[in-house]
Amino acid sequence: MPYKSNRLLDALPETTRRPVVAQLKHTELKQHDILCNVRELVSEVHFPIDSVISLVIPLATGEAIETAMTGRDGVIGASAALNGRISLNRAIVQLAGQSLSCSVDQFKRIINEQPGLRALIGAHEQALFAQTQQSAACNVSHEVENRLARWLLRASDLRGDAEIELTQEYLAEMLGVRRTSVTVVAHKLQQAGMITYRRGRIKLDDIAALRETACECYETVKMNYDAMLHPSNE
Repeated sequence: MPYKSNRLLDALPETTRRPVVAQLKHTELKQHDILCNVRELVSEVHFPIDSVISLVIPLATGEAIETAMTGRDGVIGASAALNGRISLNRAIVQLAGQSLSCSVDQFKRIINEQPGLRALIGAHEQALFAQTQQSAACNVSHEVENRLARWLLRASDLRGDAEIELTQEYLAEMLGVRRTSVTVVAHKLQQAGMITYRRGRIKLDDIAALRETACECYETVKMNYDAMLHPSNE
């Protein structure tokens, strides 16, 4: 079953987390919903629970290349409450699910009352920026098979489930490759017993093998977020 909370909020001390969560509302996010767009005002802040959101850069060709992905260990739109209201990318719901949400104006009031939350949001933005840099390096350095394994593992982590609903067409767009490339690689992973794919649904059957197949970027991004959520006391 999907994880029913947000790890970023859970990283707050109880005395901070409870008043923050009390001011958020449960929202249902539908697949392909656009939460904010390039050079447009951000109106809402979302802490995903079991939904997964991709940050993408739209191109003149109509394609949209993913630069980062966030879910239950992150937040969307919070930076607008810190340093401006304009989005520099498009945030699109990759996997439908729940979110804890509020308006940007309300969130500004919340972080002014809770400096601990402001500090955590700042750390999250650093982790998110590092992820975009890692994605840029990954796209030019690693093979499609390794990138697909990395993407599936990350999506599963953020979803809190080993089964995700996603078409090969949409996955190809996020990876910035042709659908035929994803079809060939997905078939190879399925033949190896790592995944099961049918009718727009992908099930991760062998997590250990997928981790062996995934490029180093999966572990790097995971470690960055773990460090952000559980900072060392040293």
